Amino acid sequence: MNEVLPVVVIGAGPAGLAAAAELVQRGLPVQVLERGPAAGAAVAEWGHVRLFSSWRDLVAPAAEKLLSATGWRRGDDDAYPTGREWVEAYLAPLSAVLGERVRYGAEVTGVSRLGRDRVVDTDRDDLPFTVRVRTERGEERLLARAVVDASGTWDSPNPLGGDGLPALGESGAASAGRLSYRVPDTADPAVRVRYAGRRTAVVGSGHSALTALVALAGLAADDPDTRIVWVLRRGETGDAFGGGSDDQLAARGALGTRARKAVEAGYIETVTGFRTTEVRAEGESLVLVDDDGGAGDGRALAPVDEVVALTGFRPDLSFLSEIRLGLDATLQAPVALAPLIDPNVHSCGTVYPHGAAELAQPESGFYLAGMKSYGRAPTFLSLTGYEQVRSIAAALDGDHESAARVELTLPETGVCKGNGLTDPDDAAEAVDEGGCCGAPEPATVDLVTPSGSLLTP
Repeated sequence: MNEVLPVVVIGAGPAGLAAAAELVQRGLPVQVLERGPAAGAAVAEWGHVRLFSSWRDLVAPAAEKLLSATGWRRGDDDAYPTGREWVEAYLAPLSAVLGERVRYGAEVTGVSRLGRDRVVDTDRDDLPFTVRVRTERGEERLLARAVVDASGTWDSPNPLGGDGLPALGESGAASAGRLSYRVPDTADPAVRVRYAGRRTAVVGSGHSALTALVALAGLAADDPDTRIVWVLRRGETGDAFGGGSDDQLAARGALGTRARKAVEAGYIETVTGFRTTEVRAEGESLVLVDDDGGAGDGRALAPVDEVVALTGFRPDLSFLSEIRLGLDATLQAPVALAPLIDPNVHSCGTVYPHGAAELAQPESGFYLAGMKSYGRAPTFLSLTGYEQVRSIAAALDGDHESAARVELTLPETGVCKGNGLTDPDDAAEAVDEGGCCGAPEPATVDLVTPSGSLLTP
């Protein structure tokens, strides 16, 4: 019975749709379940952000074959699309080609084995998966021969609190609309009004934080009353600006260079060694507090109007409670993959080849893929996800030779710290906010310094 059942793919983002294309190419039935209303729903939420990866690295090979049969052609190999352009020119057409194999408004709320909870061994590997789905019509149950969870991490941002838990008062500030976990779209007039002429704290040291800093510095160049405070947990800025010209992703290096120049020009105030423990509401303002572990000699920042918390992401494992998972205790990534991507060990962007073997779980036929497979590790690129799902599809098709033939070389950041991260919090903050895509980078913003000179990459 299992052989005629579909492979269920959770998530219609870049990795999920690429998995579907690989399975279709091999003649295997597949059903993609997407909670959002359209393909790339998470990518669309950061559609204003430009990617670090160019078109040559943003289209999965199997997907391109399906699309090319319709006369589709990918964008200029040397062009860098925004998230919105990626959806409109690639993900939406791909989902159209896949047709009824992709369902929208279908939220997966649980995965298990037919008639077995996670404790029971008997005949476990011979039974199909049951996938519980919530739709506008109610709940339903689907049977699957295998499950590939490519749901990403976009909806699970890390909290502002320096200890991995929400800071005191953080939830209230977020509910009140004063604290955001997204890079602001300063080209939107409504968003521009929200930040221009006001004081904003940006918390985080990864590429998402740099993206926000450059965007807000553009506002400060137009409106001198705009103030930006960059809050880092690490003790110094160090290499937070990235590898610059040494970064093999040129756009990523240029982003760090622009952020550095904005700081040097005085648009951005930098606060280091600050681990937020509380967000206090004081009138119309918010105050970030670091109580220094309760030692009594902590500090509080000057009041701000807005807080943008960009401290990384983590996987949502809540609907996988009945699946036997083998996850690394630190990263929450597959046990065999974690040593290859641990930022405490690997610091230059190098990722060793990996595929179905490293992504397999104790639950036979279940795989984590895409951004979610990295758990809390940073700097996931779309190329990684495409190669992962190619290998997984081969394994599900019984083509074990192809599944094992994994070749993956990712561009280096140009930033090395010897034996990995020098600050344990850097791992959480360094993650890109591109969902399952390349790291995001904003459209070029020309900044004029107070002296009138132009800041250029």
